[in-house]
Amino acid sequence: MSSVTLRLDIVSAEKAIFSGEAEMVFITGELGELGIAPGHAPLLTSIKPGNVRATLPNHHEEIFYVSGGMLEVQPFIVTVLADTIVRAADIDEAAAEAAKERAEKMLSEKTSEIDIARATAELAEAVAQIRAVKQLKKKIK
Repeated sequence: MSSVTLRLDIVSAEKAIFSGEAEMVFITGELGELGIAPGHAPLLTSIKPGNVRATLPNHHEEIFYVSGGMLEVQPFIVTVLADTIVRAADIDEAAAEAAKERAEKMLSEKTSEIDIARATAELAEAVAQIRAVKQLKKKIK
């Protein structure tokens, strides 16, 4: 007997990165962390930079990094419309660490409000990417 699943589609403007069945989806919405199971109430919200975790029917977990976007939930269909999305396995951890260091340096220099806003956004994105890579490495061990 198969478990109840929902359809998960994760897409960006450039491409569809995942389309398949999932038992559970975890994502950070505008108001916090969401856990979405089959039969979830309809929902439309913006998503924050961070991870999308999907537990698949074979109990394998897929992890993605999203830079932001929109989430639409129907009882058995979840659609993630991401600004940018990358599989955690494809993230360059060294580049993300370097971006984090650059953003932290810009914040410490406090040159202008525009630079501070940009550095804060870049820091949040770099930290979220690093978190996705670390989560994937932890899962593999």
